[in-house]
Amino acid sequence: MAEAQRTLPHPQAGLFERLAGWSQRHRWWAVTVWVIVLATVTVGSQAAGSRYHNDFSLPGTESQRVLDTLKEHAPIQAGATVQIVLQDRNGISAPRTRARVEAMLAGVRGLPHVSDVRGPYGQTQAVSRDGTIAYATVTLDGQAEQIPAVDVRRLIDAARHAGGDGLRIELGGDAVTVAEGGGGSPAEAVGLLAALIILVLLFGSLLAAGLPIVVAVFAVGSATGLLILASHVVKVADFTTSLIVLVGLGVGIDYALLLFSRYRSELLGGASRERALRTALKTAGRTVFFAGCTVIIALMGLAVLGLGSLQGVAVAVALAVLVTMFASLTLLPALLAIVGGRIERGVRRRAERGRRAEGDGWRRWSASVQRRPWPLALIGVAMLLALAAPAVGMRLGVADAGNGAESTTSRQAYDLLAEGFGPGFNGPLVVVVDGDAQAAGRAQRALAATPGVAAATPPLPSGEGLTIVMVYPSSKPQAAGTQKLVTRLRGEVLPPLAHDTGATFLVGGPTAATEDFADAVSARLPVFVLVVIGLSMLLLMAVFRSLLIPLKAAALNLLSVGASLGVITMVFQHGVLGRLIGVEPGPVEVYVPVMIFAIAFGLSMDYEVFLLSRMQEEWERTHDAPHSVREGIATTGRIVTAAAAIMVVIFASFILDPNRLLKQFGLGLAAAVLLDALVIRSLILPAVMQLFGTRAWWLPTRLDRRLPRVRLEHPETPAEPAVAAGARVPETERTGS
Repeated sequence: MAEAQRTLPHPQAGLFERLAGWSQRHRWWAVTVWVIVLATVTVGSQAAGSRYHNDFSLPGTESQRVLDTLKEHAPIQAGATVQIVLQDRNGISAPRTRARVEAMLAGVRGLPHVSDVRGPYGQTQAVSRDGTIAYATVTLDGQAEQIPAVDVRRLIDAARHAGGDGLRIELGGDAVTVAEGGGGSPAEAVGLLAALIILVLLFGSLLAAGLPIVVAVFAVGSATGLLILASHVVKVADFTTSLIVLVGLGVGIDYALLLFSRYRSELLGGASRERALRTALKTAGRTVFFAGCTVIIALMGLAVLGLGSLQGVAVAVALAVLVTMFASLTLLPALLAIVGGRIERGVRRRAERGRRAEGDGWRRWSASVQRRPWPLALIGVAMLLALAAPAVGMRLGVADAGNGAESTTSRQAYDLLAEGFGPGFNGPLVVVVDGDAQAAGRAQRALAATPGVAAATPPLPSGEGLTIVMVYPSSKPQAAGTQKLVTRLRGEVLPPLAHDTGATFLVGGPTAATEDFADAVSARLPVFVLVVIGLSMLLLMAVFRSLLIPLKAAALNLLSVGASLGVITMVFQHGVLGRLIGVEPGPVEVYVPVMIFAIAFGLSMDYEVFLLSRMQEEWERTHDAPHSVREGIATTGRIVTAAAAIMVVIFASFILDPNRLLKQFGLGLAAAVLLDALVIRSLILPAVMQLFGTRAWWLPTRLDRRLPRVRLEHPETPAEPAVAAGARVPETERTGS
């Protein structure tokens, strides 16, 4: 037994083989270090607390210039506002009701972060025409994301406490929406439980199934703690932690599964535990490393967008993938060295009970696809194009209280304001006039007469020659008509006035800022896509020494991402099955397309690398292109399907989260992985590789000389082909393992 547990010397071992040897020799040290890291960052993050900051600033945009101008010349009006919405069927101006409202507002004035309070009395525009609905405006001393949630909740409680006996009080505004969004959800627990069930069915052992989950939990826990600590130094959006959990669990279990599966197949082939572990790290370990790097490259490609808020999210998720990859390559081998004996006995028992080769079904499926490559490839592509079609009409925006749960006070305030003052009241446009009173007056009249405008307030002087006109659209904030109104005001209505009066007019406010952000993302998205695809193609070209494979991978991955965005558009924008998952029709969140592209494109490359590396092994061994395709599918089909199923259930579990943004991420990533596994890897890829034939592995001589050589396997010890369950591999095929 001692001889079996000792790490054998291995000449010319590569980096990953040496890593396997280190993990075997220092197994308890490796586990202890990970436990210490997880405990340290967890305790430290809990002690320090989080300091998340949603940075929606867009330097150079018109809405940002409005905000900067107000901060400089009218700082009180630059702060976020909270609307205290009042409703009394007997009339909001009844003496008893008025006394209760004014007493409540007096108490609100003394609360932290409240810089100004304007009641509804004496302001005709603050009371509905029938006199039953009114609002008071509370101005805070900072933006919504800068006000502590505990102080906002204190404001909510103080205001609503005055309600009752016919007086209804609800509160709205971005600060209130943020403060109400802190509830938890069962998404992570549901996803982990579903993943565990799939792994138990796959391996037939709770111990074997638990290892990938343990690795993922350690990695995600460590990355989350690091992120919370980093939020004190850099700007981190408040939804980043949930996104890290979403991606980290899926990727962590996926990577550990690929490694463990190769380890298990080597045991089935008769290798010793230490030899199996070394081979698993040498082959699947290199694949995991390369796949993780492609995900990180795709995420870091977001840097070219120049959007500070997205850059922070991208770096955080890339850090999570890096930690997950490192855990898979160090913690999992150490755990396998500790419990490998029990796992080996379980593997041998299962192999003795069933001698049928595991890849037979996938081998027959691949052969059937290869017999009819053209029609099946066209059918698969047509399916993806049909699903991607709705994405052409995708509208980007930011969810507001109108998309919230009907039980929240922010949603009820939203509905009351829309009932009393019109749908556009919840998303006013702020027009800043830098000019004289005559220019401001002309602007107010022109704005009020513009189609799509329900009302424009009288000019409000704000000091230092600035005047503010509030414009209320006739459509709700997220409507396409409101977006068109912003464009019309900036491009058609105000420029002639600026020319005639010499004044400067700027259109801002949350609705205009959302439009600016969406425009910025749309304008820079093509560059981002080209950078990510270009770098990924170069990496694939260097690894597989092929010209057609990188082109095929880029095209198919674009199809899967496009189809997932089409699914998001159908569900969240058009409302198809929206009621089923608890969402109402509205725009797609501005963050979603770029983040879905970066993450889904990287994950698609994971499966691409894993599958093609096995095809390449067979091609280099036999130089038979159709055979290489069949064996690549046969030896990876079961694991790719299981890994995809795990990712799908983890991603889909986030549809249970109440946050609309996380619902979109969960559905989009689940759809991308599901389509990638079922349509692309199982149908289109074998058909296309059959059509390519030997040309799939061709690279022009000039390119071959100039490209660096990157190998997934150590050149002196080529990887062993995967073996069937219960089958012995001839010694000639395991030479060097």
